[in-house]
Amino acid sequence: MSERKKKEDMVKEYGLLSDSQVFGMQQTALITAIGTEAKATDFAKLCSDSSAKWFLSSAAGYGDVVVVGADGQRGVAYASSQGGIRPILPCNDLLEISDDLIKDISGFTEVAFGEYPQQVVDRTLARSLESDRSSGRLRKTGKVYLDKYEEYVWDDRKFIRTRFLSIEPTALSNGRTYEKGDTVWVEVLPVKWLYDEEAGFMLARQILASGVTFSEENYYDGDFKNTDAWVFLNEAFAKDIVPSRLQDMTEEEKAAYEEEIQRAARRRNPYGLQFGKVTEEDIIRGAIESDVAVFLHGPSSEGKSARVKQIDPTCEIIYLRNATPDSLNGRSVYNQATGEMIDIPPTWYKKVVAKCEKEPDKFHVVFFDEINNALPSIQGMAFNIVLDREVNGLWKLPDNARVVAAGNDMADSLAANQIAAPFFNRFAHVYINTTTEKWLAWAKKNHIHPAIYSYIAYKKGETLRSKYDGERPNADPRKWEMASKMLYATGRPEMLRALIGEDITDEFVQFCNQPVITLRNVLQGNYTMAEIESLNTAEKYATTMGLLQAGEEDVETVQAFVDKLGAEFRAIFDSLWVK
Repeated sequence: MSERKKKEDMVKEYGLLSDSQVFGMQQTALITAIGTEAKATDFAKLCSDSSAKWFLSSAAGYGDVVVVGADGQRGVAYASSQGGIRPILPCNDLLEISDDLIKDISGFTEVAFGEYPQQVVDRTLARSLESDRSSGRLRKTGKVYLDKYEEYVWDDRKFIRTRFLSIEPTALSNGRTYEKGDTVWVEVLPVKWLYDEEAGFMLARQILASGVTFSEENYYDGDFKNTDAWVFLNEAFAKDIVPSRLQDMTEEEKAAYEEEIQRAARRRNPYGLQFGKVTEEDIIRGAIESDVAVFLHGPSSEGKSARVKQIDPTCEIIYLRNATPDSLNGRSVYNQATGEMIDIPPTWYKKVVAKCEKEPDKFHVVFFDEINNALPSIQGMAFNIVLDREVNGLWKLPDNARVVAAGNDMADSLAANQIAAPFFNRFAHVYINTTTEKWLAWAKKNHIHPAIYSYIAYKKGETLRSKYDGERPNADPRKWEMASKMLYATGRPEMLRALIGEDITDEFVQFCNQPVITLRNVLQGNYTMAEIESLNTAEKYATTMGLLQAGEEDVETVQAFVDKLGAEFRAIFDSLWVK
């Protein structure tokens, strides 16, 4: 293992926000709430004139790096330039980080974690500190920031002594204007972070350091871990943010302290649970694994069966709207030879038993679809299967069989019947909502026609659905899947009006007629710079949307091509491809 890899494994990994998290389609809820502007601490201003801008982790065109300016606007800088650092720290459990939590006026939790030089002191305190240092009365803690600024303790407060390095005179937070060479005392204070629960990280409130060279290489390829900024964050900053009391401890004291931290964490989470956001798919999978029957709600086009098939591709689907008592519960026939009645299990049950016996270590799903479109008598039979895991009171479901049901809500189907409360309460309920991002991710995996994929992405999902009026075809996620099959088979987009309606088809045809460079062309190198330069802004955007289908094995080739379209299109591609 390389020395760099050993350090990566040892250091808690700090990072920077990406371009898409600040300015793009993936802008985090936190940035949306507080804005893109950020103030620099006095310490950052003292270190360099570059404190007004802060780096993001994303590459821009021509090997540059994306920065946020003093006005909060997106900018681009040479990879070898210096700038400010506003770190993020991945975090899922705030109580493992800090007990000092308050609710900020932005609505997000403010967290105090770590210590770092931040604020200059007033003149009176500065004179006292300078006098005590000269007389030898000022005690050092043994901690040194950035390997050059020693930390002192005075009246249980901590400080560092530095020189003002900037060329231009600068007014700091104590109201004094400093010039190059002035002695400055800076107080070490707890670092304040804002916690974005959905994104799973804490963001420093301020730019904490500056004068950091982003990369010694003048070309940045987007690999943040291969930059000087990453090294600064995860070696110098990660070491310096640790409170000095730990540095004063012996190895035995450190071990005891760490054990106490772990015990405190266990006391705060005595059941060892995991906290964080869960998706619809997570709940479905969790219910199946725990043998809890799950009910999927949503319109008929929302891909409920597709979600189940992601978990069990061979699930046994029973359409209860068309079910009969015999097809669901089995039947009894008269045996003339013996004069007795013989009970015959339903076909679906035989198939489930066979699959469960063949693969005893896998879960196999019995999927009752359109359950609230079924007659009440059929619903009652299904209820007995869910409640007792037994068919017709005779045949038990195998231990590794699981039950999932789906149906349209009353507002979504005129044929829907109300489900009885006891039946309803036997399920975990998941309400399916197919967003554009989810549909595009599904479409990429399921080889939806690239023209359709590109069009939906280009329109940002506006045409994923259209209103159903009972008279003309309307678009929905399932219709687009059918349209893909038709387009593959015929190659004639005008035919899609039979599925998605005249208006959307006309717009789709216009989209398909504009010049773009396809993913196949990019991967084969089948394009020229003249062709790229001939594209207008809309055509470049359409080209970018089509390239989102690139797989992981091709993404670097595609990114290199998108750089030729321009930095703004690279930013769009990076944010949407990751999403």
